[in-house]
Amino acid sequence: MASVHESLYFNPMMTNGVVHANVFGIKDWVTPYKMALLVLLSELGRAGSQLDQLERRRLNRLLLPLLQGPDMPLSRLRKAIEECCPNLAGSVHIRLKLIAEGELKDMEQFFDDLSDSFSGTEPEVHKTSVIGLFLRHMILAYNKLSFSQVYKLYTALQQYFLNDEKKCGIDENDMELTNTEELDGKMEKEELDVPLREEEISCSGPLSQKQAEYFLSQQASLLKNDETKALTPGSLQKELNNLLKFNPDFAEAHYLSYLNSLRVHDVFSSTHSLLHYFDRLILTGAESKSNGDEGYGRSLRYAALNLAALHCRFGHYQQAELALQEAIRIAQESNDHVCLQHCLSWLHISEQKIFDSCVLLEHSVNKSLHFGLPYLASLGIQSLVQQRAFAGKAANKLMDALKDSDLLHWKHSLSELIDISIAQKTAIWRLYGRSTMALQQAQTLLSMNSLEAVNVGVQQNNTEAFAVVLCHLAELHAEQGYFAAASEILKHLKERFPPNSQHAQLWMLFDQKIQFERAMNDGRYHIADSLVAGITALNSIEGMYRKAIVLKAQNQMLEAHKLLQKLLIHCQEIKNTEIVISVLLSVAELYWRSSCHTIALPVLLQALAFSREHSLQYLASETVLNLAFSQLILGVPEQVLNILHLAIEPGLAHGAVLDKGCAMFLVAKCQVASTASYTQQKKAEALESAILNLNEAKTYLAKVDCKEQLRDVLYFQARLFHTLGKTQERNKCAMLFRQLHQELPAHGVPLINAFK
Repeated sequence: MASVHESLYFNPMMTNGVVHANVFGIKDWVTPYKMALLVLLSELGRAGSQLDQLERRRLNRLLLPLLQGPDMPLSRLRKAIEECCPNLAGSVHIRLKLIAEGELKDMEQFFDDLSDSFSGTEPEVHKTSVIGLFLRHMILAYNKLSFSQVYKLYTALQQYFLNDEKKCGIDENDMELTNTEELDGKMEKEELDVPLREEEISCSGPLSQKQAEYFLSQQASLLKNDETKALTPGSLQKELNNLLKFNPDFAEAHYLSYLNSLRVHDVFSSTHSLLHYFDRLILTGAESKSNGDEGYGRSLRYAALNLAALHCRFGHYQQAELALQEAIRIAQESNDHVCLQHCLSWLHISEQKIFDSCVLLEHSVNKSLHFGLPYLASLGIQSLVQQRAFAGKAANKLMDALKDSDLLHWKHSLSELIDISIAQKTAIWRLYGRSTMALQQAQTLLSMNSLEAVNVGVQQNNTEAFAVVLCHLAELHAEQGYFAAASEILKHLKERFPPNSQHAQLWMLFDQKIQFERAMNDGRYHIADSLVAGITALNSIEGMYRKAIVLKAQNQMLEAHKLLQKLLIHCQEIKNTEIVISVLLSVAELYWRSSCHTIALPVLLQALAFSREHSLQYLASETVLNLAFSQLILGVPEQVLNILHLAIEPGLAHGAVLDKGCAMFLVAKCQVASTASYTQQKKAEALESAILNLNEAKTYLAKVDCKEQLRDVLYFQARLFHTLGKTQERNKCAMLFRQLHQELPAHGVPLINAFK
């Protein structure tokens, strides 16, 4: 088929080995596949009222993807028709066989008969309908062929039909060797509105302009909404190269190549394709025709703007600023306020890595609202909310700002930004330590139907917002000890976002973090250490922090302290407050293990100041619990109990199961330590209450399989039962403690010498 196509339209205008497409202004041509469609339409008109309503409805739904999609083998076309109407499929096959095995005049007569579809007072096909336009295009393209070209088309049709006959012969031989159940499995319906496989596209030959435009729009929509249903990066690039071979000035193909290169983070190819897109856009004159004299300058300034966005995506902020300066200069000369607002938003992204200022972003939001750019204004509001969340603003003010942006979304039906807004709310509630609110927002997004009409039957649920929400949902379940549910969510994430997709790094990081926490809880530090490399590859800061945790657990105090101090300085420079507080808590624990309890107090007070300054309630609660533990060690248990009653409530309401268990263990320690001055009866009551709290702590710790903490709880509980004279309960706890101690021996550290 490629030879027919090239001989008809391309080869006569080939210069220097470069093919110039559509040199005669023809946007469509006749191919054997399209002749098969013409036969289908002709037989459909003949059948008329013989088809029932259901069959006709199925055929009508089938026709549009057949007309718009690329050419396909006759066997696949025949199978699709059989699914809708078996009788019509047989008629089409017989009619096509008569044309292919007949003489050339039979094909001529067939095209002459097509014109009759438009004749009469009530024609079978309206001229302006989709089918009518297709028939007229085919008749016009056929009438423009010379005799030699008609003959080549006829031989190509014979070969097209012969290939199907050969395949059918092979299938019949295979059918004799299979049973009916296997046959039924092979004949399952193939959906035509999903992207074709690589081999099906490659065998279809060069695409017409309409087919190419449909293919490009389909793949671009899939890359945006559901990347898993798009062609793989290699297959898509191969097909794009095939399109560009026949039409190197096809600007849209260059742009899709740019998007495809971004999927695999190929800097060189994406830059190359982006520059070629704007070069072709200028050379073809498409911009100048639609925008007058402004077309050339418009392409230049938006080319610079897109180049700046590309550099920002790869972290090349200096190159991005140079490109932005060029775009701003051209936009100011042309008085293009829309381009200037986009430049301003990207300028903020590039400069926020250098200094922390919201002035540019606030100015961008105000100007975007003034010029009627709701999409840009909403993105600016959400960026402001994100910055102010890191700066420690109150949650109610941030939610009010997001409510204002949501009004813009619903007013202008910006469904993609609605998803992003809900995902951001989920992340903000988790940052503030409100797991219940985060869970509610996550469920809201997952249960919400998208407003945007997405082509080819794709739901808009494979975007970055859904990936973020599902990752948070998996971690929330893991924190509560529901590891099976977390594994199911991660399994779903792996299916929805394969490893080669854009957003796969999100679930990869959360998966590694969950595995790390499970290994640490189980005391398998060697496994946790092996996971550090994977976490570091995805997030260097998280990797360094977890490496320090492993070193601390392995009693390598000096190495852990050096790494934590290095990480603390780096996080203070980049203003990552959440990690700063976590590092300070780990440093305080190192001081406890080194019996330097007084030195740990200033570190914990600094962490408490940071957490309250940035409204991080959960981290503030955890810091208070660590302060309480320090005071317990320093010998003031009565004061510790007063502090615990104020600080333990947020932890029990929103904390992880491990933190709940550690908090209840701390309460039991304080209850026991405060009984020194009690009477015998009051002391027994306090010890009984402490045992109840220890039972609750055991329940929490058993959920996450935290054997090290569980061993300490059993040891402490056995001592309390011994004090109360409960021998049977003491022996049971001692037996369980011995089993855990043999499985997880202590590494030279005294038991119960740390809060967590």
